[in-house]
Amino acid sequence: AGIPVTDVADVTGVPAILGHRVVTLHPKVHGGLLADRDDPAHLADMETYGIEGIDLVVVNLYPFSSDPSIELIDIGGPAMVRASAKNHAHVAVVTDPADYPTVLAELRADGAVSAGTRRALARKAFATTAAYDAQIVSWFDEDVELPDTIHLALEKVDELRYGENPHQPGARYREVGTTSWWDDVVQHSGLALSYLNLYDAAAAWELAHDLGDRPTVAIIKHANPCGVAVADSLADAYAKAFACDERSAFGGIVALNRPVDTATVEAMVDAAQADVVIAPGYEPGTLDALRAKRKNTRLLEAPPPATSARELRQINGGWLAQTAHHFAATV
Repeated sequence: AGIPVTDVADVTGVPAILGHRVVTLHPKVHGGLLADRDDPAHLADMETYGIEGIDLVVVNLYPFSSDPSIELIDIGGPAMVRASAKNHAHVAVVTDPADYPTVLAELRADGAVSAGTRRALARKAFATTAAYDAQIVSWFDEDVELPDTIHLALEKVDELRYGENPHQPGARYREVGTTSWWDDVVQHSGLALSYLNLYDAAAAWELAHDLGDRPTVAIIKHANPCGVAVADSLADAYAKAFACDERSAFGGIVALNRPVDTATVEAMVDAAQADVVIAPGYEPGTLDALRAKRKNTRLLEAPPPATSARELRQINGGWLAQTAHHFAATV
């Protein structure tokens, strides 16, 4: 890349030791990161010990979540990140490649990173190390059903149309360092998704996949089943599920564990309006047929739901946790 590089050992005077477990843990590195350039005592220490100030730190932590092991627990990286973030009044720390363009643009325009950007980068840096530590704790607890402490680090993925009610903002999050089956959902039509759309669709999608391999339809409203049926055809399963409670099914979520076929569409368009239809696929012509009759219905195509080991629920004043329940289908 044509960038001049100085080996850290040339700065510290100490080579990497212990199989590279100790490389940057040295006063000449951390002094340069933590020094308050406005404090005469700090400047005097820097002069005495030959420490140069460091203005910009770029760290990509070992990707612990992709292949967890003791050797991938980064020590020097998080230490530099936290030191730089603490001293963001003087140091810019970059932990996300998505921030490279912003930092480069400011450096090229002004020769420095602005105070506002440094503060935002510091906040992201602490969030990065917190998520990193949470992943390590989860690795230690991978065989523990209900550990003594639970550490979650979540990242915002989508802004939702609104929360449970139109006046409430809503968003979808996922655990940092992971992917979600929701990331692969394709919305073919309809309005933007709201908080309750996702909440009910997730419940319906899990239920439709919990009852075996036969054609299954689950209709959910406010996280409660209005009707669930298993049959020899998807159309029959839909008709039976809808017949369970036709009134409550209006505005509900319909989950089908097979690709939607023409016969099922015919049954659906004669029934109550659904807010969301979620299925693994749609046979040719069925999307157009559904759009023609249900222009506001959100038509989702989704991969199978993930199998969760633990369920968390927030209550006023705390959280509840339990091992996840999955049906053993006998139908």
